[in-house]
Amino acid sequence: MSFPLSVLDLAPVAPGETVTDSIAHSVALAQAAEEHGYTRVWYAEHHNMAAIASSATSVLISHVGAHTKAIRLGAGGVMLPNHSPLVIAEQFGTLDAMYPGRIDLGLGRAPGSDQNTMHAMRTDPRSSERFPQDVLELQAYFAGETRVPGVDATPGKGRRVPLYILGSSTFGAQLAAALGLPYAHASHFAPQALQAAVEIYRRDFQPSLQLDAPHVIAGANVIAADTAEDAREQFEVVRRARATLLFGRGKTFTDEEAQLLLDSGAGAQIDSMMTHSAVGTPAEVREQLVDFRRFADADEVIVGHASGTVEQRLRSVQLLAEAMETVAA
Repeated sequence: MSFPLSVLDLAPVAPGETVTDSIAHSVALAQAAEEHGYTRVWYAEHHNMAAIASSATSVLISHVGAHTKAIRLGAGGVMLPNHSPLVIAEQFGTLDAMYPGRIDLGLGRAPGSDQNTMHAMRTDPRSSERFPQDVLELQAYFAGETRVPGVDATPGKGRRVPLYILGSSTFGAQLAAALGLPYAHASHFAPQALQAAVEIYRRDFQPSLQLDAPHVIAGANVIAADTAEDAREQFEVVRRARATLLFGRGKTFTDEEAQLLLDSGAGAQIDSMMTHSAVGTPAEVREQLVDFRRFADADEVIVGHASGTVEQRLRSVQLLAEAMETVAA
């Protein structure tokens, strides 16, 4: 694939499905992405969300790695304030030992949860303030140059697992630039600061041992279908599901109730979050993603195939890959 594309998988748990179903679907999605030439598949850490099964991110990566052959796998991302750098170095050092040359580690400073969940996880609300120092500590473990006297990551020491800084504001862009690391912007749900963050990152980037030139990954939602009508219908299902997930207060809604929720004001917020969405036939989605990549000044686009069923997501993976085969890198 000449257009550099990757996949973000939240391991969604659809109504009527189980977590076991969701994990099987994630395996199928990664296998399809590998077959069709995608660069990597990333999984995001979320907690206390009934519709998302990617909370134990490293465990899911390990399972998918055993069912794929070559595609890169990683976290997009691990929310570092929830963990000690040593434990993450050990987890991803283990993954890199199991799947050498295939593991990425994206790092975010948000907790990925609410206040009650942070308390349940024993997360210090101030831990995000230590994010830059924690990134440096984690980086040192992988380099075999520990910043904690007498402590090494085993496994992990010397593995040099590539790090990526995730962000939805300019903070992550500034940190990634200062450390000479790739920057991934969460524009698939937080589009507001995308251009400002990328501009700062490219302007201030300092080369490092890991990276000699800036590398920007930008996120977008994608629904590619055989007809434009089918794609739009799928997108409306996604809008209702997102409204229920974010504003439904844990309740189960019918389609009619979810639509009322959208019409009452949630729709404007959902549409703002999903500004960067490519929806339509393969040709339409290709044009939209090419425009988005140019808008974002991105080296790589990571897409969430947002359709409600695994069959639709697998079809979207295939159609998008085929549509992008003729697009210049």
